[in-house]
Amino acid sequence: MSTRCDRAPGWAQLQAHHDGEGRGFDLRRAFAADAGRFAAFSQEAPHLFADLSKNLIDAPTEALLIKLARECGLEAHRDAMFAGQHINSTEDRAVLHTLLRSPAATPEVLQTLDAMLAYAEQVRSDHTITDVVNIGIGGSDLGPQMAVLALDEFVAPGKRFHFVSNVDGHELAGVLKGLAPEHTLFLIASKTFTTAETMTNALSAKRWFEQSGSVDVARHFAALTTNVEAAKQFGIDTTFGFWDWVGGRYSLWSAIGLPIALAIGGEGFKRLLAGAHAMDEHFRTAPLERNLPVRLGLLDVWYRNFHRFTTRSIAPYHSALKRLPAYLQQLEMESNGKQVDIDGKPLPYGTSPVLWGEPGTNGQHAYFQMLHQGTDVTPLEFVAVRDASHDLEGHHAKLLANCIAQAQALMVGKADAGGHRNFPGNRPSTFFVFEKLTPEALGAFLAMYEHRVFTSGALWGINSFDQWGVELGKVLAKDIELRLASGDASGLDASTAGLLSRLRQN
Repeated sequence: MSTRCDRAPGWAQLQAHHDGEGRGFDLRRAFAADAGRFAAFSQEAPHLFADLSKNLIDAPTEALLIKLARECGLEAHRDAMFAGQHINSTEDRAVLHTLLRSPAATPEVLQTLDAMLAYAEQVRSDHTITDVVNIGIGGSDLGPQMAVLALDEFVAPGKRFHFVSNVDGHELAGVLKGLAPEHTLFLIASKTFTTAETMTNALSAKRWFEQSGSVDVARHFAALTTNVEAAKQFGIDTTFGFWDWVGGRYSLWSAIGLPIALAIGGEGFKRLLAGAHAMDEHFRTAPLERNLPVRLGLLDVWYRNFHRFTTRSIAPYHSALKRLPAYLQQLEMESNGKQVDIDGKPLPYGTSPVLWGEPGTNGQHAYFQMLHQGTDVTPLEFVAVRDASHDLEGHHAKLLANCIAQAQALMVGKADAGGHRNFPGNRPSTFFVFEKLTPEALGAFLAMYEHRVFTSGALWGINSFDQWGVELGKVLAKDIELRLASGDASGLDASTAGLLSRLRQN
């Protein structure tokens, strides 16, 4: 296990550095003083270019962060993950989602992948199936949905993809309105086949299907689950499983990724895996000084614990990446939103920042006001794609010009004596560039983010691979659901009892 960062000598050195030179660091002066700053703080990685030069760091800062990472045992912790050691200690599990995208995966993993991709090709060639509805929640929804939207250019014609996660029946009802049962395939994505929201939606979808007069549930429903018996009792014969070392937010690489394979085909899915594997190898082998996920993870520690920035915004300048911020929210906030270390001891510092964002030019006309002139500094991450997949004249140049200009404006600012038009500048940002939005590029970017989250979590000394915080509300909801039916408010606090009464009216 890694050493908690505040217990390493480098922590005090970083604090002293921040209190001295770091607090007053000015990007404009840094660029004026160093003609090679862009080259020093930008980097090529598999299928991805990253410009870190507009961040509040310099060579001494990064050297101290690298020193801290080594003192905390980051490399050993990384190697333990790849070796299959049970670094998810609170659940006594290995963390091996990287194995799902490795050409050297176990025979069981490769056989499951082959079977899933064969089924995907079978459905893709079945022209009677025009609509695919994925019913899941959390990692069983966010990853596949984000990837299918992102890779729309590669999606097979003649197939429409729908994603239902919310237990609010308005969502499922809205999807079902536009479907014909005989042309629809439902994918029920639940590791245990007991997830309350997913199974509520699944049973309602089955009821809708059968009330239409359709009876062939086995042909129109497939399950992504390890509970084959429960799926069989539901009426499903086609199941694809995965393993307890695949966490939900890391599961799009597994059978949970079947919607992606249905959308972009077996070869496309393999390209997604290949891009992720290339980034895995970069993270596993590159020296820390030129290891992109490590550099980003250390920057996150620098911002969260020394500059005390509490949020980070994601601005993808590509409409197909519209669900990327939501996917990254779960990846980082569910992984690192913890208040105790690996031993259960309270932490004396902040962990995960709040992640949020929207596609770029939309954000410019909404929350960018706060980014430029608000009282809080929020690091911003731009994601740009060099080559468009459309041929509409003038659009892409305007999009990229806006993206580059926003990063520039955040940094340089603009003085105004009157105040209202004053832009303080010196506001940090990171800029990611894909040449094209391909399966390989998306896979590499997502794997990079996974390893970045691993890096910051390792330094904070937390278990990034459990998610106990999702449990309490689920348990209480079962009790409240019974009380909504009965009206029994005994033993409840006044607010909960009052809301129960209010929502039971009519």
